[in-house]
Amino acid sequence: MEDKTVYLDHAATTYVKSEVFDAMKPYFSEHFGNASSIYSLGRDSKKAVEESREKVANAIGAEPREIYFTGSGSEADNWALKGIAAAFKKKGNHIITSAIEHPAIMSSCKYLEGEGFEITYLPVDSDGLVTPEQVRDAIRDNTILISIMFANNEIGTIQPIKEIGAIAKEKGVLFHTDAVQAVGNIRIDVKELNVDLLSLSSHKFYGPKGIGALYIKKGIKIPSFIHGGQQERGKRASTENVPAIIGLGKAIEIATENLDEYNKKLTEFREKTIEGLFAKVPYIRLNGHRHNRLPGNVNISFEFIEGESLLLMLDMKGICGSSGSACSSGSLDPSHVLLAIGLPHEIAHGSLRLTFGDENTHEDVDYILEVIPQMVRKLRDMSPLWEAVKDKK
Repeated sequence: MEDKTVYLDHAATTYVKSEVFDAMKPYFSEHFGNASSIYSLGRDSKKAVEESREKVANAIGAEPREIYFTGSGSEADNWALKGIAAAFKKKGNHIITSAIEHPAIMSSCKYLEGEGFEITYLPVDSDGLVTPEQVRDAIRDNTILISIMFANNEIGTIQPIKEIGAIAKEKGVLFHTDAVQAVGNIRIDVKELNVDLLSLSSHKFYGPKGIGALYIKKGIKIPSFIHGGQQERGKRASTENVPAIIGLGKAIEIATENLDEYNKKLTEFREKTIEGLFAKVPYIRLNGHRHNRLPGNVNISFEFIEGESLLLMLDMKGICGSSGSACSSGSLDPSHVLLAIGLPHEIAHGSLRLTFGDENTHEDVDYILEVIPQMVRKLRDMSPLWEAVKDKK
């Protein structure tokens, strides 16, 4: 099986499903018109764009005019935070977020701090959870935005979004959620959750890369993020990436239709993997909430090894995993998420994230449960720290 690739990094990206690719293809060459043009070729593209906007809206319980297409989830996050900051700076300069947000949120907050805004980074518990009470206690008279991610990209923990949304509504504070990992994994209704802004990204649910969307609740006015033409109702200049928008619409439609079956399968893989590794490997820790987590997410720390070394050895066996976020994989520093849930540096460095997807099988799970314990034993045999504790296990 070593010549086969077992892809277990769906939190980083997914392949484009054939149905999605087929829907996109005509818009590269046959229906290539500029969606902002008034002749029929352009109108055909515009019609297709609006149909995709409606599909995205339907998937999250929004109205089509509340959906704005972006170039990525990161752009949507940046636009949400910087846009609200610019629009409401006369009302206040305080923003609440969590200590385990995606780098797109963390970096935007750091930028806004440089612009005079005050950011509260709420700590999380050992499972990576923020409590609604923490959010309530952090709200001030000058608080203009709460931004808490729906589900964490590294440890998979799902936050109490509905409860936080209710507090935000009660206090009259806008609420944004980075739902890049949640869309396609969790049923979402922005009205029921009291969410005012929501970010999503196509390539996390079997759509193309380079296209995302930002939901902005009707009545909320924020400035344009990219200035130029009048695309996206004057809010986001740039000629529409019509094939990618079509792909996003088709992908989110498929994901929503098949969500329950998809979640059931991924949860089975997750549970089989967690239980199998704990049965076979000592001195390990599950990161993230045991049950309130994304269905396909497994994040485990192995003591006395380096996660990067494990990844390289797994790659030689055809297994693709991650030690954390794909957006920070070039960093030698341990994950800020793992440090925030209380892991010491040496244990955080020994972490492995496996995220399952639609094409995975029970045979894949059997294979990794055979290979990972072997690799961990080899790496530990090279560790002087393991030498001191192995006889005590």
